[in-house]
Amino acid sequence: MPEFSVENLPEVFVSETAISKAVSDAAARGQLRKLGSRLYTRNLEEDPEKLVKRNWYQLITAYYPDALITDRTALENKPAEDGSVCLISDKKRDTELPGVIFRPRKGPGPLTSDKPFIGGARLASTPRAYLENMRTSRARGERLARTLSREEIEERLDTMLRQQGEAALNRLRDDARAIAKELGLQAAFEELDKLIGALLGTRDTEIKSKVGKARIAGAPFDPDRITLFETLFTALREFMPPDRQSPDRTPEARATLSFFEAYFSNFIEGTEFTVEEAEEIVFEGVIPLERPDDAHDVLGTFRIVSDNAEMNKLPEDFDAFIKLLKSRHAAFMAARPDKNPGAFKTKSNRAGNTVFVEPDLVVGTLAKGFEFLQGLAEPLQRAIFMMFLVSEVHPFTDGNGRAARIMMNAELIAKDQERIIIPTAYRVDYLGGLKALSQTGNPTPTIRMLDHAQRYTHAIDWVNLKAAQAILTETGAFTEGEDARLKLPDQ
Repeated sequence: MPEFSVENLPEVFVSETAISKAVSDAAARGQLRKLGSRLYTRNLEEDPEKLVKRNWYQLITAYYPDALITDRTALENKPAEDGSVCLISDKKRDTELPGVIFRPRKGPGPLTSDKPFIGGARLASTPRAYLENMRTSRARGERLARTLSREEIEERLDTMLRQQGEAALNRLRDDARAIAKELGLQAAFEELDKLIGALLGTRDTEIKSKVGKARIAGAPFDPDRITLFETLFTALREFMPPDRQSPDRTPEARATLSFFEAYFSNFIEGTEFTVEEAEEIVFEGVIPLERPDDAHDVLGTFRIVSDNAEMNKLPEDFDAFIKLLKSRHAAFMAARPDKNPGAFKTKSNRAGNTVFVEPDLVVGTLAKGFEFLQGLAEPLQRAIFMMFLVSEVHPFTDGNGRAARIMMNAELIAKDQERIIIPTAYRVDYLGGLKALSQTGNPTPTIRMLDHAQRYTHAIDWVNLKAAQAILTETGAFTEGEDARLKLPDQ
């Protein structure tokens, strides 16, 4: 037997007879810490619950050598909120550890499709896990039910359908059918079969979850995006925006501001012209022969954002919102027929690691987001939410960023508030704020970023192109890259 060494022990472990005395002596010397019955750790400082939850899968077979991970744990792949880890084992007694409780029950042993898991226990296959979770169980005292609720199962199946398509659900159903009799779960399979059929639109059965009901009603939505919308909505309700009323500008000043709004909005998307080239396109009708489509993008955007009547239109209901969104997109994307101007996407799109809302979920997700929008009263609150709603759903094949910023500024202009431009120097901050909210659920960078961008826009004198360009240059608006810094005038 190798010589006993504390350093060679796992972070958390269950003492065995062969090392029990050495472990006890090490604990007496302060080299080990006892966490529970036969349970020790080399970590002398960290909270016991955190330690056990981090190592739960390594501990199962020390208490239940024949364990099969099953029920809710086989789908959640982690301890439940109350710490429950559900097992099948010949041993009957629960084992309570800090933050975790192993809960065994009798049941069929592992099938060939139930693979070994980390730590040596077997893990129920996905089809078996769904069959076993279709069984009804009840919460007892402070302990959660061993199986997921019907709503939770529906939500998981809907996620599978959204992310992997109909083929994944059909394969799950076929694999579950193949093992149902061996497990004695034919009745559970019948229920699972009905549920999958209902989500695919081929069977009638009662649906309990919101996401499932929406799919059956023909308006499926992306529940993960709804969570983000709720997070942003809650943060915006607590954000008290300053009153930045739009000054009474001359027609030339309004045209100047609209020009730079269109210029920067396209620059963000990679349509790069010099200011002088863009000025010729917008005000002199010069369309470069080598880049006609890019020129029309800038010109189309300018025509919308400089149209005061257009930018004062706000949707009164969801149908009007969709109509307005599509018509504006059709206008500035008119020179790109291959991008289907004014029509929602038919194929998935992504940016980096972000996969946007699937085509069949676009309308339903926009509808849910629009419901949140109606609960916001302040123009800047609504503008921020509107921008994120369109940007996060990404309903079009192309032009989503410009559509989002046009819809954002309409919310401000219609209420006599200063619009928002995103200068080149602020591009990294803008995209970083969106990424923080989209990927980590942190709305603060987006809110702060757009609040500051509005403040910057409000501080510029847009009297004419030459004067405005000088101020923009002085404040660093045209600088690019990670080190670009946007200064307020006179700072």
